[in-house]
Amino acid sequence: MRTLVFSGILLVVIGLAGSDVVARQSARGLQGAWQITEINITGPSARTITFAEPRANLVIFTGKHYSRVEVQSENPRPLIPDIAKATADELRATWGPFVAEAGTYEVTGNAVTMHPIASKNPAVMGPTVFVRYTFNISGSSLQLTQDRNQNGPFPNPFTIKAVRVE
Repeated sequence: MRTLVFSGILLVVIGLAGSDVVARQSARGLQGAWQITEINITGPSARTITFAEPRANLVIFTGKHYSRVEVQSENPRPLIPDIAKATADELRATWGPFVAEAGTYEVTGNAVTMHPIASKNPAVMGPTVFVRYTFNISGSSLQLTQDRNQNGPFPNPFTIKAVRVE
């Protein structure tokens, strides 16, 4: 009987250690610099944004931190000739599609949970704020799909496709 209990405990420990190895390997697979090639948005405003060369975005994963900047627009953002005289519409057209964020992340299995520290959008900053994505890496391609945040599952998740650039 002791042998059976010990064997069961040993299998659980090996299983947990194995899952930790997989998580570390997945985290290492994410590390590097990525450029988004496509964003597929679902729901009532469903659309696909395809990024042409040169891609106006960069996502960087280090051992524990990430940083991302993106221009989420199919068209070039307009230049504002005099920022002091800019209208609200001009500011929205230029700054609206721009995303900037940095923070920490952790990997569990095929999910990456991001905790923003600094962001263009102050609503996504805070000690309890997070966004979790499921991900798949195949060669030099990465696919991230929104899963949930601190409020629960996303009703209309979007999917990001990216390529490794470093």
